[in-house]
Amino acid sequence: MGMRFGSGLKLISVILFLVEFVRGAVLISLLPIYGAKVLGLSLDVIGIAITAHYLTDTLLKMVIGYLLDRFSMRFVVQTGLMISLVGVFLIPFADMAWLFIVASALYGIGMSPIWIVCLTRVSNNERATQMGFFYTIWLAGLGAGPIVCNILLDYYVNGTYNMLLILSIFVAFLTFFIKDVRPSGSQQYQAIPLKRQLVALSERIKAMRMLLPGMILQTAGASMLVPVLPNFAEQELGLAGAQYSMLLIAGGACAGAGLIPMGRLSDKLGGKKYFLILGFALFAAGLYLLAWRLPFWYCLIIVVILGLSYAAILPAWNALLAAYVPPKQEGLGWGLLSTVEGLGGMIGPVAGGVLAASFGSHTVIWTSAVLFGLIALLYVLIPASKMSGGK
Repeated sequence: MGMRFGSGLKLISVILFLVEFVRGAVLISLLPIYGAKVLGLSLDVIGIAITAHYLTDTLLKMVIGYLLDRFSMRFVVQTGLMISLVGVFLIPFADMAWLFIVASALYGIGMSPIWIVCLTRVSNNERATQMGFFYTIWLAGLGAGPIVCNILLDYYVNGTYNMLLILSIFVAFLTFFIKDVRPSGSQQYQAIPLKRQLVALSERIKAMRMLLPGMILQTAGASMLVPVLPNFAEQELGLAGAQYSMLLIAGGACAGAGLIPMGRLSDKLGGKKYFLILGFALFAAGLYLLAWRLPFWYCLIIVVILGLSYAAILPAWNALLAAYVPPKQEGLGWGLLSTVEGLGGMIGPVAGGVLAASFGSHTVIWTSAVLFGLIALLYVLIPASKMSGGK
């Protein structure tokens, strides 16, 4: 059965793609390259700025979830993207370290609302399938942004920034066409008191306490790669820019192509536990092999494996978390869970930067591989009952 999305979710999908396109370009390409080459900032300042982005993105997720339960979707998404636009606008003027960090932090504010909207709007009976669709859009945008940006930055540094600024303005403009729907689609919707929501959420967090280490470790393991991948590809693997872009495209294409089929298979088989074990184990093995600094064509095969394993993980993981979100508290619930996941995203870039500076970028790849291997082992040990909402 095909997925059915109304015009509202189609617009949300377009906004999600453009937001992630600019986000990927800014975080992976613009901040490191523009910050170093144009603004003359050091790598530690750039690393702190990226962490500041993840910090505001993470800390605001629960607040934004709370707001989505009380205010219209359009108001929350629009306000967030307007604040992010200020962050993008400040980048060319941020030749002082503190202003560069502030600009990156402001940019992080607007990233949370659109993704939490996607989490709250999909149906439970086809959750993995529909989230596979949203993850495909997310990954396509996040992957295409740095690829396009890397190519353009070789020729038009200021022009690349102007393109991203124009896209940010356009995305903010699109939010005016989001339907001004109140929470739960009803003007008579009565918000559950915050105290009752927090009690219900705390009970769900206690029920999923065995999953919490994996939630934090997996985002830490992934985000610690962000500051070092370009350097690792150039210095350790000896890849030219075109070859690095080819690896990004191959990995992203395999992940994107696999998300919807893997989501449908997860919905059909109901085997979230085994999808997660296999996905994390393969991801760990792929990173382990990548750290051996093999020739380009071997690396291409490895990134294909990484992409497919990523496709197995994402829909199953989201469907697993959905079992722990209390009904009628989707905004705050997803905001809280996203905040817990985001803790690893705050730790990862700093840890990756320190390890790379002390022991080399290949050490970060090894460390990330070990973390994902431990996560796979963790899910082997967790009872199947805990992988279905504790029921």
